[in-house]
Amino acid sequence: MRPSYHPRLVNGPFEDPGVFVSLFLYKRAFLFDLGDLHALSPKDILKVTHAFVSHTHMDHFIGFDHLLRLFLGREKDLHLFGPRGFIHNIEGKLAGYTWNLVDQYHYRFTLHVSEVHADHILTRRFHCPDQFRPDGPPEKKVFSGVLLSEPPLTVSTVVLDHKIDSLGFRLSERFHINILKSALNRLNLPVGPWIRRLKETLYEGAPRDSIIEIPCGENLSETRNFEIGTLADQVALITPGQSIGYISDAAGHQSNMEKMIQLVHGVDHLFIEAPFLDSDRHLAENTHHLTARQAGHIAREAGVRRCTLFHFSPRYTEVPHLLEQEAAQAAGPTVIIDSPAASRQGGTCT
Repeated sequence: MRPSYHPRLVNGPFEDPGVFVSLFLYKRAFLFDLGDLHALSPKDILKVTHAFVSHTHMDHFIGFDHLLRLFLGREKDLHLFGPRGFIHNIEGKLAGYTWNLVDQYHYRFTLHVSEVHADHILTRRFHCPDQFRPDGPPEKKVFSGVLLSEPPLTVSTVVLDHKIDSLGFRLSERFHINILKSALNRLNLPVGPWIRRLKETLYEGAPRDSIIEIPCGENLSETRNFEIGTLADQVALITPGQSIGYISDAAGHQSNMEKMIQLVHGVDHLFIEAPFLDSDRHLAENTHHLTARQAGHIAREAGVRRCTLFHFSPRYTEVPHLLEQEAAQAAGPTVIIDSPAASRQGGTCT
């Protein structure tokens, strides 16, 4: 079955962290962390509607400027989420530029910036034509762990300890809809935009007797009407939804580990940092990072299916396989360790 979400690391395991997730059905994308984004094409970046930032150390946040530059002058809404102090960080970035020409833009680009605290979330909007001045004081809402909730998906988070607040994330699809081509052939129905409409109505929980019109016939000049429920029973296979976890820059102490395991429990694909070997655990503890063994332990205890490692310390440039081996040993045989095949030099763990 064709997956709904296509996640991949933005860079190699020794470079800036970040995961790009293409949401195939909706022709949009999410970013988890905003490190160096130059490996992504402008076409991919312009699909991004939401970016989830673990924290604002440079290697996780320097790509904001690149993102901003591409979005300027376009009719876009970009939603950004980050930890305590995030709004101030965004304001500092925006204050570093002169915006006296933006009133000439014909399109209204808006940043929606949300800052996560343990029990509440603050949101503030910045409009490009207003020289990115905020439109008012931050809005405060009670926070229960969910950052984004749409009919087909949710994105949730926990606040982790990295000596500062650092966020871990989970993207969950409610359920997965696979259209059976053999059923389409049997009903003489063409492939087309109506399939997307069908999926959207199913995610939105439309009544089964709702009607969908399907163009068909020669040159699609005719239409056939179907009840949503009856059509779905015939052409759709509905299975459990896809899920993705993202954890970077978090200390490996017990309370953090418990939070991480709970957050990513049962995900199909976990992206998790593995900067140090367990023999260098003192370095991980001093910098508030995980070891490869701890990453593997989290994957095993959370029951994840597949695990991609990243954020390797440069000290292992010549031996990245040791990190993979240590994580795999801790994860056990039920977890596929799927780290990048080609390791690249560079980056630091902060």
